[in-house]
This record gives sequence, structure tokens and C-alpha cells, in this order.
Amino acid sequence: MSASQIVILIAIGIYLMGMVIIGILYSKQNKNSDDFYLGGRKLGPFVTAMSAEASDMSGWLLMGLPAVALMTGLPEAVWTAVGLAIGTYINWLIVAKRLRVYTHKLDAFTLPDFFSKRFGDNKHLISTIAAVVIVIFFIPYTASGFAACGKLFASLFGMEYVTAMILSAIVIIVYCTLGGFLAASTTDFIQSIVMSIALFIVVGLGEGVLNGFGNVFEGVTKLPGYLDLFKGFNVATGETMSYGALPVASTLAWGLGYFGMPHILLRFMAIEDENKLKLSRRVASVWVIISMAIAVVIGVVGYGLMMKGIVPTYESASAAETIIVDISKFLSKYGYIPAFVAGIILAGILASTMSTADSQLLAAASSISQNLVQETFGIKLSEKKSVWLARISVIVISIIAIFLALDPKSSVFQIVSFAWAGFGAAFGPVVLFGLFWRRTTKWGAFAGMLSGGAMVFIWKFVIRTTFAGTWLDIYELLPAFILACIVIVVVSLLTKAPEKEITDVYDELKAVKFN
Repeated sequence: MSASQIVILIAIGIYLMGMVIIGILYSKQNKNSDDFYLGGRKLGPFVTAMSAEASDMSGWLLMGLPAVALMTGLPEAVWTAVGLAIGTYINWLIVAKRLRVYTHKLDAFTLPDFFSKRFGDNKHLISTIAAVVIVIFFIPYTASGFAACGKLFASLFGMEYVTAMILSAIVIIVYCTLGGFLAASTTDFIQSIVMSIALFIVVGLGEGVLNGFGNVFEGVTKLPGYLDLFKGFNVATGETMSYGALPVASTLAWGLGYFGMPHILLRFMAIEDENKLKLSRRVASVWVIISMAIAVVIGVVGYGLMMKGIVPTYESASAAETIIVDISKFLSKYGYIPAFVAGIILAGILASTMSTADSQLLAAASSISQNLVQETFGIKLSEKKSVWLARISVIVISIIAIFLALDPKSSVFQIVSFAWAGFGAAFGPVVLFGLFWRRTTKWGAFAGMLSGGAMVFIWKFVIRTTFAGTWLDIYELLPAFILACIVIVVVSLLTKAPEKEITDVYDELKAVKFN
């Protein structure tokens, strides 16, 4: 290992140790399960904003999104970013405060718990299904985070992928298990800052190596459709693609996923003062727009560097997910930046991955320990035992995710897109109808959740496979989300209206000023 690599490793080691220390410090504040899962609703506006977006972006921001832009041009990357930016703002605008007020009124501190109490499901059927959905989609989502960490260390230090992935997972497990939600949110806040620093350094110096953005775009303008938002260019095959209205709409549909993301919605529920969510919304929206724009530009810069032989020639988007790592290695090797700064950049990649994985683990653990074990199976636990069960759940889920992440060829972007669709379609419509339609019934919510989640699988593995290359080959979130909305309305109208005690709470909260 060279001296430069040793310095980079030290920088990353300091960062990782800091995350573990935060976990240890916050472990003392977890007096009960509410503290462990929701931090006792003590988050400030800045931590709420940045931890929500850091937990949202994950490794795909610094690895997946630049790789897509590099290998296929602007269409998919840009329309995905636009959809996410719109979805972020609308989610903060219309969902955040309502959900915070509603969950506080109902004393709900997990999303499945909110569903049961909102729709009067005393038998916990909805919360059980919701918990199962969370486990099903969060395990591969978490696995994608572990895979991103493994790729990082394997590419940087020549380590064996599996060893690197497991070591990264252990660090995440340690601070998440010890500190719970407060540790995860605090580390996410720090990690969002590190991610921002990494993005700015890489795009700035990468552009500098190519002697200005003029040279960057001069190279890609020679590729037919690369910079065209309605075409695109497959770098691996050399073929021009077509990106019509329907593919654009389905890609924009990424924004619909926000309404159903448990790890993001939990941040809304945890802020100390719902009136500070307006500030959080502004901070989060600005950060998301800037960070995604830079990530896309990194992909375009990466193509120019690849053509000059500065970074390897990538054969697929999955292989290109190490682009930011390869740029950092080059900048450090030839003295453009000190090795310690390169370590900070690479810590930013770790930050983007860890900030999502920790939040996912907590959401999945709360579903198992609170919603399945205590509510569905009726096993009563003391507060202390409940916290320990949550910690054990984190470890078990992590072990399963590690096994799923053993394949180094797996695509971070593709795994995230599938899990994103699953949560968006299963939970998004239920959240929206639960907050905005008084007539929604528990059977409508139950049917919508099942149909949305099931359609994601059907559309992804049956329809898209059977009709690949046709107009049906669109992102599964869009048709699944639409189906779930229709099912909720139809089933709710066909079943008995909600009881008066449920509608009374809805009417009481309707009078609250939310804007």
C-alpha cells in the first residue's frame, strides 16, 4: 500500500470512528423505544432537513446517478433528478406538517403504527402488511448500500470486494445499533455536509483537469443524442436511443416515491416543532437541486476523462459506478489534491451510503420489533427489552442484506430504483389518501397497499420483461402508483364509511393551518 493510500485510509478511518463515537454518545439517551425509533421528537429544523435528504440520496447520488449520466447521456439522469426535485418539494410542502401533527395526535411513532391508528385497524392487519412490505423492500435497499461501500474500498485499495463490504457493514451496524434514531439523524446531518464537499471538489477539479467546461462539453457534443433530453446515447454500444413522452413521464415518476419512503417520513414525524418545517423544506429543496445537478455534471465530466484515458474505460453503468472513486484516485496520485482531501471525498461516498443504510435499518427494525412482534403476535415487552429487540433486529436484517450484497456486479442504481418503486407504490397513495381524503377506509388502505406493492413486482418482472422495448417498458412505479390510487378509491367507496371517532380526529386536524 502506497503512502498516499495510507493517508486516504487514515482520513476515512477518522471519519468512521467519528460515526461510531456519535452512536456511543447517543446510546445513553435511548430510555425507551420512542427514543430509539423517533428520537423523542427532538430534531431541529436543519438536522431534520439534511438528515432526511442524506438518508434519501444514498450511494446512488455519488455513484449511481453519475454512472447513468456517463454511460447514457442526459435523458434518464436529468429527468430522474427533475422528478426527485419536484417530489422533494411537494412532499415537504403538503405532507410533512400534516404527518407530524397527525402522528403526534395519534401517538404513532412508526409508519405502520400511523396507518393502523389513522384507519381504526384495531386488529393491526394494515400495520402487519406494512411491516412486511418494509422488510421486503428495505433488505435489498440496505444491501445496495453495503454493495456501494464494498465497491468503494475494493476499487480504492485493491481489497477483496466481500471483505470490504462486510467491514463497511459492521461500522454501520455498530453506530446504528447503539445510538438509534438520534445517532442516525445526527450522523446523516454530518454526512450530508461531507457529501456536499465531495461533490464540489470532484466536479471542480475534474473540470479543471479537462481545462474548462468548454472542453468537457466539446467531447460529448460529438455523440449523437448524448446531450439531447429526448434521445440519449449508449456509450457501451454506440447506439443512439429514443426518449419519448411516456419514458419521460415514467422517469419523472421517481418523484412519486417520496410520499411513501418510511425513512424520510420518519424525519417529518420527529421534528421538535412542526412550525419549523417551512425552514426545513427550503434547506432540503435547495440542497437536493444543487447536489443532483452536480452529480449529473460529474457523469459528463467522467466521460471526458474516460476518453482521455484518465479513468478506466467502463463497459456498463454498473462498472461506471466507481467513477467518482477513480477521479479521486487520479487527482490524489498526480498531486491535484492532497491525499487527505481525497480521503474526505471518498468519505463522502461512504457518507451517502451509510446515511441511507442506517435509516433503513432502523425503519425495518421498528417494523419487526414493534409492529410484528408486539402488535401482530401480541408479545408484550418492557421498554428496555423493546429497545434490545430493535437492536437485534438491526443485526439480523444486516446479516441478510450482507448475503444479498455478495455479488460485486450488482447495480446500486437498479436495486435502489426497484426498492424506491416498491415503497412509493405501496405506501405513497395510502399516506396521501390518509392525510387528504376523509372517506378512506381501512379496507381501501389495505387493498391499495397490497395492489401497489404487488404491481411493482408484476410490472418489473413480467410486463417489462415480456414487452421489453415497447411502450410498456416503463418504470414500474408509475403504473403501480396509479393502480393503488384507483383501488383505494373504489374499495373505500364500496366498504363501510369510517367510524365517527376516526373522522372526528380527521376533522379536528383539518382545522390546523398547514401552510
